[in-house]
Amino acid sequence: MITVKGADPKKRGSAVFPCRESGSTLRFFIPIALLSGNDADFTGSERLFQRPLSVYSNICLGQGLPFGVTESGITVAGPIEGGYFRVPGDISSQFVSGLMFALPLTDGYSVIELQPPVASKPYIDMTSEALSAFGVTAELNSDMKVIIPGGQRYSPCDVTVEGDWSNAAFFLALAALGNDIEVGGLEYETLQGDAVIRRLLCRLVRGKPTIDITDCPDLAPVLMATAAALNGVTLTGTDRLKIKESDRGQAMADELAKFGVPVTVGDDFITVTAPKILKKPNVPINGHNDHRIVMANAVLLTVTGGEIVGADAGNKSYPEFFDDLAALRAE
Repeated sequence: MITVKGADPKKRGSAVFPCRESGSTLRFFIPIALLSGNDADFTGSERLFQRPLSVYSNICLGQGLPFGVTESGITVAGPIEGGYFRVPGDISSQFVSGLMFALPLTDGYSVIELQPPVASKPYIDMTSEALSAFGVTAELNSDMKVIIPGGQRYSPCDVTVEGDWSNAAFFLALAALGNDIEVGGLEYETLQGDAVIRRLLCRLVRGKPTIDITDCPDLAPVLMATAAALNGVTLTGTDRLKIKESDRGQAMADELAKFGVPVTVGDDFITVTAPKILKKPNVPINGHNDHRIVMANAVLLTVTGGEIVGADAGNKSYPEFFDDLAALRAE
């Protein structure tokens, strides 16, 4: 159990937010920090600040707010005002969620217009549901506009957090490869976009499908790894993989090649061709400092054996992953 004592973000003093590798932390907290007129410094890894932030820099520019790039990260200051925001829908839903957290606390009425194509919509729906639990209204309508009344207040409540389908996907993939595994703590009636992994793994077992990952891009590495050991796959809607913790499509292609798996990476598609026999890599797998690359390749290594360099990158989202894997007697 975690107990959180609330505070008024508008009264925040100057602060430093160490985000490390976390894009969600950075993108969620920038709008919240912008509620205050005091400086907020965001620090993190070099790769973190190579990922897109233009949505927020453009908003700050439009409202005359500082958005400074420093050697260690960025510095921002508000106060942000409510209003009409046009946000590209195909970069990251995290920008939309961040604005949804902050704009209800501004004065006046706000609208976030999502410019098509809109990707990762389930995460926007999850944000709306989470806000509702705390008594805040921010609703996505059929025109792909988030409607947010201003002057709202968050009310405290008790929340039970669902199990994470994104991390469960790696163990469900092991089951798809013929292992007898039971994964508990997951809700079947959920808004989590990655819950689709159940159906997608069944398709991988039955044949070589074409799968659109527009709404579930984080599943790409584990789908590629699983398909390599089964029948292959073609993924579409893959262009955003380039701006994750690594260039995930190319990173997986490089590592799957070590298993003898041919992979074609296009502008917005990836094709994995399953070999007749997976070979044991004769050089270590590179984790690319990306938690999902590490865990996806670990799934394949349970079949062939081998080593991963930089496996500690998995600690970002699942510190107990290798302990749980070892509990299944996977060496």
